[in-house]
Amino acid sequence: MEKIAVTGIGVVSPSGIGKRQFWANIKSGRSFIKGITRFDASKYPSRIAGQIDDLERYSHISERLLKKIDAFSHMALVASEMALQDAGIDIKNEDPNLVGIFLGNALGGWLYAETELRDLYLEGREGVSPYMASAWFPAAPQGQVSIYYGIKGFSKTVVADRASSLMAIGYARKVLSKDKLNLILAGGMEAPVTPYALLCCNTYGALSKNNAHPENAYRPFDKKRDGCVIGEGSGILVMEGIERAKSRGARPSAYISGYGTTCDAVDRINPASDGKELARAIEMALADAKVNKEEIGYISLDGLAVDIWDDSEIRAIKTVFGSRLKDIPLSCPKSMFGNLLGASGALDLIVSLLAMEHNLVPPTINLDEPAANGLSFVRKEAKQHNISKALIISRGRGGINSVLVVEKGET
Repeated sequence: MEKIAVTGIGVVSPSGIGKRQFWANIKSGRSFIKGITRFDASKYPSRIAGQIDDLERYSHISERLLKKIDAFSHMALVASEMALQDAGIDIKNEDPNLVGIFLGNALGGWLYAETELRDLYLEGREGVSPYMASAWFPAAPQGQVSIYYGIKGFSKTVVADRASSLMAIGYARKVLSKDKLNLILAGGMEAPVTPYALLCCNTYGALSKNNAHPENAYRPFDKKRDGCVIGEGSGILVMEGIERAKSRGARPSAYISGYGTTCDAVDRINPASDGKELARAIEMALADAKVNKEEIGYISLDGLAVDIWDDSEIRAIKTVFGSRLKDIPLSCPKSMFGNLLGASGALDLIVSLLAMEHNLVPPTINLDEPAANGLSFVRKEAKQHNISKALIISRGRGGINSVLVVEKGET
């Protein structure tokens, strides 16, 4: 399968809105995890998160539309506009039948849903907004982006827990390589900082309870890890064929060259402890990209900060890379801004693309005492390193494994 060019990046995250601000904060190693202030979370076991408080400053969405959509659709619309601007694309000049939208999320739009369900029980059916039915469900952002830009091509929403957005991007590459579309907006969005969504995440049992020190709470691969911290945001890419990108004078920031996905099939929540199926997904992605494991210069880790998840991930990469693993920089930058669940893979990919562009590996913060030895973790501060090819790992409940290989674009 052929490589696909990435020509535009849009990012909305706790670490910054827009790729410049986002990268500046990522490379500085700053934590953006803090106590939840949007609602009273005092009775939750985990009450910290990566939050976005200034989206309106960057928004181009009318007040009329905002009343009809959930926050996760709003974030997707803002990130999509940034990605199109970054790519230098005026969507009005595109054939709408040949533009697609491939997005992923895990939870849907619960802030809107919770509010309307509360009104249903307090006021009856008359108190519920007619937009409730179209605002909360997982495919709502795809629909809103489609309506906003008049996009009519083949599109898809992927719901595969935390693997959702990386899977959507992998699917988008497959469709583009078959020349079914000219370009695709691909990525993910998630808005889990709401009362019910936070309750669901807490019930999952994988969240850190270090509420007293939120900036130190998310500790993937550290001996004192006690779970991840949720975050909200969106990451969107403009993807198109290489020849088309060149024909319009675009300079691709990267090429997506390989993708692999497998399932562990052992438990409805936890992964297989041996990491064998994740290792197979990595091998599949490398083979699809026609890339030797010796060529990988950086690995972006999933890093849930739960023993069985972190340990099995390390086993998988050791299985594939063997003794060479000690020479490959590894990091989990989401430790700075939170795990965006279904959107986490898209954000990890965007971080990796910026790392390749700037020859700088972003750090894993709070990794004071690694639980695994003999690995080249980039900790606490960024490290200069030339990266021509990178591997991104994203995993979901039930043992869903999703792996992407990306290659450096033109600089």
